[in-house]
Amino acid sequence: MSESHLRIAVADDDRDTREYLAEALGRLGHEVVATAADGRELVEMARGRSPHLVITDVKMPNMDGIEAGTAIHRERPVPIILLSAHHDEETVRRSLAAPFMSYLIKPISEADLRAAIPMCMIRHKELRALSDEAATLRQTIQDRKVIERAKGILMKRLRIDEDEAFRRMRQMASSQNRKMTDLSREINGAEEVFHRLELIG
Repeated sequence: MSESHLRIAVADDDRDTREYLAEALGRLGHEVVATAADGRELVEMARGRSPHLVITDVKMPNMDGIEAGTAIHRERPVPIILLSAHHDEETVRRSLAAPFMSYLIKPISEADLRAAIPMCMIRHKELRALSDEAATLRQTIQDRKVIERAKGILMKRLRIDEDEAFRRMRQMASSQNRKMTDLSREINGAEEVFHRLELIG
């Protein structure tokens, strides 16, 4: 994806605004892949055409822009620019609670779009990086718990210390070309089976 040429979905219940946005975005070097007149139509179009960016008005029939943008982002994280004719407190509050990268007040100029789009894409990229980092950290913590539990099982059943249990697990994982977490899950699963068998006895 080149940020100088983005696939953009546009939504506004006013036809003149939709046409203006499509023309302005085209002059800026972008491709408008969808133009919707209401929120529900925008969600369907975004699902089928996978835009890099969504620009949507707030006040629209069937589903407003905030609801539509949130639904789109839930299915596939995509940067969203919200447009509004009014800078009212309720709209700002709702937009801050939703996954929007930028907020523009109508009437929108080509200069507004030129400035907002790159900033929106940068913010989105930064947030995705933070989200990915957090997900990696959560997975690391989960893997650590799985390994620690397996190590404890070996220490108890083989009557060995922590270092020796870890050494044996690492050696077996290496010899079988497996991840430590996979081996640990197998050990933990086997312990569950032994536990159930002991309960039967």
